[in-house]
Formats: sequence, structure tokens, C-alpha cells
Amino acid sequence: MSINIKRRMRPGRKFVIGIPYLWLLIFFLVPFAIVLKISFAEQEIAIPPYSPLFVTDPETGKETLHLFYQNYQDIFYNFWHTLGQMLHLIPADGDSSIYLRTYWSSVKTAFMTTVICLLIGYPMAYAISRANPAYRNGLLLAIMLPFWTSFLLRVYAWMGLLSQNGIINNLLMEYGIINQPLDMFYNSFSLQLVMVYAYLPFMILPLYTQLIKLDHRLLEAASDLGAGPIKSFLTITLPLSKTGIIAGSMLVFVPAVGEFVIPDLVGGSENLMIGKTLWMAFFDQNNWPLASALAVVMVILLVIPITLFHHYENREIEGAK
Repeated sequence: MSINIKRRMRPGRKFVIGIPYLWLLIFFLVPFAIVLKISFAEQEIAIPPYSPLFVTDPETGKETLHLFYQNYQDIFYNFWHTLGQMLHLIPADGDSSIYLRTYWSSVKTAFMTTVICLLIGYPMAYAISRANPAYRNGLLLAIMLPFWTSFLLRVYAWMGLLSQNGIINNLLMEYGIINQPLDMFYNSFSLQLVMVYAYLPFMILPLYTQLIKLDHRLLEAASDLGAGPIKSFLTITLPLSKTGIIAGSMLVFVPAVGEFVIPDLVGGSENLMIGKTLWMAFFDQNNWPLASALAVVMVILLVIPITLFHHYENREIEGAK
């Protein structure tokens, strides 16, 4: 009887498991394959503005594959050239690569956003998980409430708050707290502030999901054995919430690296990130192959560390078992 039930469940389980893979295939692998194909083409003044990969010989009618590697060669040459200048290994000649600097700026900004979101989001998620169940849903609703408003409108609202003629500066000057407007807009401060605001819910929700499952009897047992609140947190709560920390950090870091709207509207020219660089290559320069190559390199730089990390985590889990 149980064997028959298991056999009946197998098609349903395969269907449920297959949905995420189908989503990944349609919305990631297929678009990535198209971008990868364009990255090996040459820029042309045509529609579309790149050369075909398969070229037909007019005499024989035979198709040959023509791959153009110059885009990747230029990117990696500029990477090493600029890195050598940054490390003072080669003299600065004014010919620095914008790509390495924007990649580094993107990773640095995304990392800082992830760390700040973790430092702010963990206490909030912990407080919500320990709150009275009657108020817990309302607190979660307050975290998710910004998603009911357009993301672009929320960024524009921050522009109105932080600009020199914005609400904050006007209030501070009206009450005599400051004599001249504070420089809070179109710089690193405004970029980091709005990035944290935008991605903080993505950190809180996975942490809450993990913390709500915490068995509080473990904390009571630790207290009975003489452990203080700090030691109980470091030895019980923090290790058991490791999965939520990793999930929240991934949900914040990965999209933050490729963020375009926030750096463009509030970041300023000195905070150029890779999303803006891709936009300029696509639309200002109309160089789709170069922009596609930059996008492929960015995906590889993100996927390889994440894959190695998950492999390491799986080995730890198997070792624990």
C-alpha cells in the first residue's frame, strides 16, 4: 500500500521540483545563451547592430562559424592594465579601464549594502520572531508594505528628501539646526542609504523565517547551565540562523551588484556601477557585443564564487551527517 502511494506521488513531486528548473531555463539560461551568442559577434551598423555568427559562403553555400573574441580580449587586457596601475606595478598613463573600476565599485557597494542590511535586519528579524503572535503579522506587513509602491517612485521620494532643496534640509534650516544645506544627495552617502533601504526587506524576511523556527527551549537550557544572553546568542541563536544569514546575504548581494536605477538617480558620477556601464555600452555606444561580453563576465564573476560556496556548504552538511 505504501509503495503504491509513493509511486503515485512521484509524478507530482517531479512536477513540483521541475517548476523552478523550468523557470530557471526560460528566464535565465535562454536569455543568457542569447547574450553569450551576441558577445562573440562584431559590432555593425545594421539592425540588429551585430554580425551573425554563421557566415554563408556565396560560392559554396557552406555555413561557417565566425567567433569574434576581441571583446573579451579588450576587457581582460584593460582589467590587468588597470589593476597594474592601481597596484602601482606599471606607470599610470591615463589609459585606465572603466570596466575594472565599475566592477570593483559594484562589488564594494553591494558588499557594504549586504553588511549594513545584515547589521540592521538581524535585530529587526529577531525582534519580530520574539514578538507577541498577535502583533507579528502586522510587523511583517510593515516590512513588506513598501513593495506595494512602485520601486521607481520610492527612489524619487528619496531624491525629494535628500536634495539640497529637499524636505530634510528645509526642516533643518527652518529650525536653525544648520545654516546651509547639507550635501546628502548625488554622492556615496545617498547611494548607500537608498541601497540599504531598497534591499533591507530581502534580508529581514529570510532571517525571520529561520529565527521563527528556533527552539527556545535551547536558550532556556543554556540559561540553566549558566550561559549569559551574549554567550547563548553566539553559541545557539547565531549558528542556528546561519542558513537565513546566507540566504538573505545572497538575496541582497547578487541583485545589488547589477543595480542600475539607484546609482543612476542618486549615486552621482563618481559612483559609476556596472549596470550603468552596460546601459551606456548598449544605448550610447550601440555596441551590443561589448555590452554582452561585459554582462557575461559579470555573471561568471558572480556564479563561480556562489557555486564554490554551495559546494563547500554541501560538503560540510554531508560531513556532519
